[in-house]
Amino acid sequence: MAGLEAILQTPFGQTAANYSVALLSLIVFLAVFETITPYNNWEEIKKGNIAVALATGGKIFGVANILHFSILHNDQILTTIVWGCLGFILLIISYLVFEFLTPMFKVDEELAKDNRAVGLIAFVISVGLSFVIGAGILS
Repeated sequence: MAGLEAILQTPFGQTAANYSVALLSLIVFLAVFETITPYNNWEEIKKGNIAVALATGGKIFGVANILHFSILHNDQILTTIVWGCLGFILLIISYLVFEFLTPMFKVDEELAKDNRAVGLIAFVISVGLSFVIGAGILS
């Protein structure tokens, strides 16, 4: 165990650990995101649905950006995971608020229909709010 701790104290070890945590977090969070959408994200992306790709890309960027701020804050790996989870939950809440604030249409239905304007707004919401969440981590 002492050897592992020594490796994790090096920049290479820290980078590998942070990368591993970020990659695993993204896989888990995308799997969760997949379960809350009524369509299959990856099937839609495979079909060329740009709107779904934008919304999914925004979530990926948003979570990675939140993890980035946590790593910059020099948090421990476990703390970085906690921030990633909290950030993902906040991004999902943002997505649901976006749905609530647009009663004239359903965001999920518009994304499934490849409404790129809705996809772009979903992307910007995720990216923009990830910076707000990240600023909270650094404070």
